[in-house]
Formats: sequence, structure tokens, C-alpha cells
Amino acid sequence: MIYLDNAATTRTVPEAVEAMLPYFTEYYGNAGSIYRLGSESRKAVIQAKETIAATLGAEPNEIYFTSGGTESDNWALKAVYEAYREKGKHIITSSIEHHAVLHSCEYLKRQGAEITYLDVDADGLISVEQLKRAIRPDTILISIMYANNEIGTIQPVREVGEIAAAHDILFHTDAVQVYGQFPVDVEQCHIDLLSASGHKFGGPKGAGFLYVSKKAKIRSFLHGGQQERGRRAGTENVPGIVGMEAAVKRAYDTADGKPAAGKLERVKMLRDYLISRIEQEIPGAKLNGHRTKRLPGNVNFSFEDVQGESALIMLDMKGICASSGSACTSGSLEPSHVLLAAGQPPELARGSLRMTLGEENTMEEMDTVVEALKEIVERIRVCRL
Repeated sequence: MIYLDNAATTRTVPEAVEAMLPYFTEYYGNAGSIYRLGSESRKAVIQAKETIAATLGAEPNEIYFTSGGTESDNWALKAVYEAYREKGKHIITSSIEHHAVLHSCEYLKRQGAEITYLDVDADGLISVEQLKRAIRPDTILISIMYANNEIGTIQPVREVGEIAAAHDILFHTDAVQVYGQFPVDVEQCHIDLLSASGHKFGGPKGAGFLYVSKKAKIRSFLHGGQQERGRRAGTENVPGIVGMEAAVKRAYDTADGKPAAGKLERVKMLRDYLISRIEQEIPGAKLNGHRTKRLPGNVNFSFEDVQGESALIMLDMKGICASSGSACTSGSLEPSHVLLAAGQPPELARGSLRMTLGEENTMEEMDTVVEALKEIVERIRVCRL
């Protein structure tokens, strides 16, 4: 099997599995308990906050554990609106956000919020000038993803943060596709809320976090107990948190908050090699997303006269795992909202294929994928004639 769907989920790394096991069978106490067995779990949770905070330039008490990116996005938007709606009801986001953000905005709109959706150019980049023009006296939140999960385009997050800070507006970024891949400094980028998910960088599914700066005075999202300092009720998923921390340590040098450069460069090299071969050897292939401002492992193409779902099925028959876009919309017959927002016609957008690489992929696999794609694209086109 050749796995090229790391944007959907990653293999849980051995370090995470090993770290988690004792918390299922030995240190299984509830982190909220006062006896020794529970205190072991509580110490593990506190240690994980310290580890993650060090990678962001944050404080441990600004890290709140969640079930993943979707919960973190929902919490950020809905809690900010609830806490600040007396100040204003206007939220700015982009047209290519993850559905966790877009659907939360739709929900808030029914509660009285006013949403401005920024356009993107053909590469999927927002316009900083349009953002400035969209700001109103009653704007309370700007939510722009750090990098797009489908086409890999990296947004000008630092500029967005500076604009938000200058206008005293809270800034949230969905960093699910970024955290664990390259450095993120919440202070330098003026980020007030940041979402991340463990299974995107080698941790277990069901564990994520929301960074909430001291500036953001938001309230609880889940009500019940006093876990997470009363802001997120529910018994802590200690094994998941411990496994996510182990994946963080593997991804980052927690002393300086930076990932190992060698891994990044190698993945970029494989990405660029795959892009180059596809463009040179498959006619009618269009690269989606910004050519250089893109995630290290993201390769997204649209192929003329090709249905993406058909290509995926044929790739799967050859043992190659890829996707046609976000895993959250898998099975949908609708073309990608991201590609449509970037100005791509529906018939071409339906022919999109996303391949997301990880550190375990090899050059030999890239060659195998290109040869398989050449055969598949040609076969689909012949059948359509």
C-alpha cells in the first residue's frame, strides 16, 4: 500500500502508542480524582500542556484539550460570539474554510451574527486589502485558516494577526493542517485562538486542543464538571492526551518549538518531484493551490475530462490511498467549495485529486504513483469518448 492521504489522518507513531499504553492499564485513574492513581493522570495532563505550550510560545494554562479540530473550531467561534455579542455581532472569515468553521458561521448567522466571507484568488489566497475593507466597528472576530486542507495554500497569517491586533479584534486560526509541520508562534502572529488535532501529526484520533490567549475572555463550550479550569467539562482523555504529547515531541524540538528541518525538506522534495512529473507527463493536469506558499506534503491536481471519484477507485485498486478533497466531505457528489471559490469551473473541480505526503513516503513510491496516474487518466478519458 502507498499511503498519500496524510491530510485526512496520519499513522499513529510508535512513540505515541507506547506512551499511551500504561494509561489504559496502569495509570487509569480519573485525572479529577484526589487519590494517587488519579494524580498520576493529572500530572500527565499538566505535562502535556507544558510540552504543547512550549511549541507555540504560549503559557500552559492557555492550552485546553478537546476531542479534535472540529470541536476546537466550534468552541472558538461560538464561544467568542456568545461572550462578545454585546460589543458586536460581525465575524470575518474566508470562503475556503473547513466546514467546521463554515457550518459554525451558518449556525451563528441564525443566532443573529453577521458574517463576511472573504474571496480568494486563483491560488486560494485571501486579499489582505479586502480584509481591511471588511472590518467594521462591530467586528468581534476574524477566523482565517493557517493553511487550506484541500489545496495546501498557506495564508498570510502574520499580516492578518497584525491587522486584527491593530483593531482590537480577536483572531482565530484553524491550524489543523499546520501544527506539527512547521513553527507557529502565537505571539508573533498575534493569534488569540488556535485549533489543532493530534491525528494530523502522528497522534491518536479523538485528541486535540484549543489555544486560548489570556486576552480572549470566552466561556465554556461543554457544561458539566470543572475540568479544564471550568471551560471544557468532561473527563479528560488521558491516553489520547499523552499520545498526542508524544507525537508533539517527535515532531518538534520542544526546546525551541521548531520541527526537524531535514524531515520538512525531504517531504518538500518529494512533493515537488511528484508535481513536476505530473505536469510534464499528464496532459490536461492543473495544479491547484499556490505553487510555493503551500503545505510541505500537499499535491492537488484537477484533470480535464476525469471524475475524481473514478480516479480514486482505480488508484485504490492499485493499492494507492488518496482523496478528492476534505475527508469530511468524502462521498459528496458536489465539487469542492474550495476549488469553486478559487474560480475553477465545476466540471474541472470534479476532477480534482489530493495526494498528501508524509515522512514515510519514498521516491520510488512517487514514481509508482505517476505511472499509475498516467494509465488511469488515459483509461478514464478513453471511456468518456
